[in-house]
Amino acid sequence: MSRPLRGGSVEDGGMSPSLILFAVPAFFALIGVELWLCRRRGRRDYRFSDALANLSCGVGQQVIVTVVSGGVLVYLFLFERAALVRLSPGAVSSWLACFVAVDFCYYWAHRASHRVNFLWAAHVVHHQSEDYNLSVALRQSWVQRAFFWPFFWPLAVLGFPPAMLVTTYTLNILYQFWIHTQLVDRLGPLEWVLNTPSHHRVHHGVDPEYLDRNHGGVLIVWDRLFGTFCAEEAPPRYGVVQPLASFSALRANVDPWRKLARMAAAEPRLSGKLLVWLRPPDFRSGAAPPEEGPLRTDPGYVLHDVARPLRVRALAAALFLAALLGAIAFLGAAPGLAAGPLWAAAALILAALAAVGALLDGRSLPEPRGATAPASSPKGLPISPG
Repeated sequence: MSRPLRGGSVEDGGMSPSLILFAVPAFFALIGVELWLCRRRGRRDYRFSDALANLSCGVGQQVIVTVVSGGVLVYLFLFERAALVRLSPGAVSSWLACFVAVDFCYYWAHRASHRVNFLWAAHVVHHQSEDYNLSVALRQSWVQRAFFWPFFWPLAVLGFPPAMLVTTYTLNILYQFWIHTQLVDRLGPLEWVLNTPSHHRVHHGVDPEYLDRNHGGVLIVWDRLFGTFCAEEAPPRYGVVQPLASFSALRANVDPWRKLARMAAAEPRLSGKLLVWLRPPDFRSGAAPPEEGPLRTDPGYVLHDVARPLRVRALAAALFLAALLGAIAFLGAAPGLAAGPLWAAAALILAALAAVGALLDGRSLPEPRGATAPASSPKGLPISPG
C-alpha cells in the first residue's frame, strides 16, 4: 500500500519531525514567559479561549501537513528536469542567495494571499484572532501551505536544491514566531531591514491605514521597495474586518470557504461565479450576500467572547492537552505508520480539537438549570481559569 505524502521530510517540504518536537516546548515556554510578563505588567494581551483556539489551529495544521502535502513534488520535478544550474549546498554564498530568494518569494506569496479571495480564504485563519501575542504565531491555516508552494517553484529552475529550500523556508517561518508580541517596542536601525514586532503589529492591524501592509517574512526591505510598507503609529486593532465570532479551530478553517461558496452561488453568471474566487477580499458585487454580524471597524465594537464556567474551560484545556500530546506522539511515529493508522490517528486528533472549539463556543455541556453565566467584559476573560 502506498503511503500518503508526509509533512515531515524533504520529500514533501515540511519541517522534520525532530525539529517540530524540539520547537514545540520552546514555543510553549516562550508563550509562558510572555504570559507571565503580561500579568506582572497588568496587561490583558491573552484571553483563555482565544489563546486555546490559536494553539488548536497550530496543532491541527501540523497534523494535516504530516498526513498530506505534495507541493514539493513539482519542485523536485522542476529541479531534476529544468534547473538552469545546480547550486552547491556546500557554499555559504548559495545559502545566502537561497535565504534572500525564499524571503522574496515569501513576500509575494504573502502579498497575493491578501489580495486574491481563494488565497485569502486559506490565509485568513492567521488573522482571525482579535488579540496579539505569541500564541497568534501558531494560529495557522490547515491548507495554506498547498497554496504557497507555487510561488517557490521558480527557485527550482534557478537551481536551489530541495533540501536547501526546505531548510531556509523553515528558518524563515521560525523567525516569524517572536515578532507576534506587543511587549517589544521599536528596535532602532534594525527596523529598516528586518521585519520586527512593530512592523508585524501593523500587518495584523484591521485599521484602514494598516490593511494589506508589511508582508515581509524576515526582511522588510521588500515592502519598502514595492510600496506596501507602513510604520506603526497608533496602536492597531487586531483581527479581520468581518470577525469569525468563534473559538473553533474547525470553523476558523472552514467558514472562509463557506462564505466564498455562498458569494459564488449568489452570482447570476458563470463568469461572476468564477471571478469571485479571484477578486480581492474587499470586493462586493451587487449580488453578494450581506455581511454577517458586526464589523471589527464598527464604532464601539466589543471583542468577541463567550463566558464559560470554570469546569468547561478546565475540560477544554484538558482535552487540548490530550490532543497536543497525541499530536507530538503522532509526529514522532508518523514516518513508520501505514496509511490506515496514520489517517485514523490524524482524524482522532482533529476530532478532539473540534471538540475543544465546541466547548469554548458553548455548543455542548449545557449549564445546570438555574445557573447564571457571568457576563464577559469588553477585554474578555483572563487566560488562567477562575
